[in-house]
Amino acid sequence: MTDDLTTIELDHFYPHPPEKVWRALTTPELMGQWMMRPIGFEPVVGNVFEMKTQPMPGQNFSGEIRGEVLEVVAPQLLSITWSDARAERPSGWVISWALRPEGGGTRIMFSHSGFDPDDPIAQRTRGIMGKGWGSMLGNLEAVIAAA
Repeated sequence: MTDDLTTIELDHFYPHPPEKVWRALTTPELMGQWMMRPIGFEPVVGNVFEMKTQPMPGQNFSGEIRGEVLEVVAPQLLSITWSDARAERPSGWVISWALRPEGGGTRIMFSHSGFDPDDPIAQRTRGIMGKGWGSMLGNLEAVIAAA
């Protein structure tokens, strides 16, 4: 993670071509194996989808996620919004996976932006989510290899 209090940034290398990594990032069945299975997801700008996970009441998180696809450039960039579906107002979070070929593999530059640097709950959430995203991007390797 960076020292920027508004963003989580992670850098992962996968020894697989971008098309194979892209498939694992954008196919709902495969997404469910490394992250959460989305309901209604398609890698199309404007597509609205949902995901469900464990609620975290201490973080004011219902466990229900609503997202919208903001940008798609296959197999280079996927950008989505990510908000608690039950929150009074959207979080303003944007999550992006930027893929670039590197040698015989693919480097992903991941970012999750929009954390309020002055909100203690947002900063705790940023710390928790930074570890969670790191684990999920690690889990992605096994899914890519098997796909």
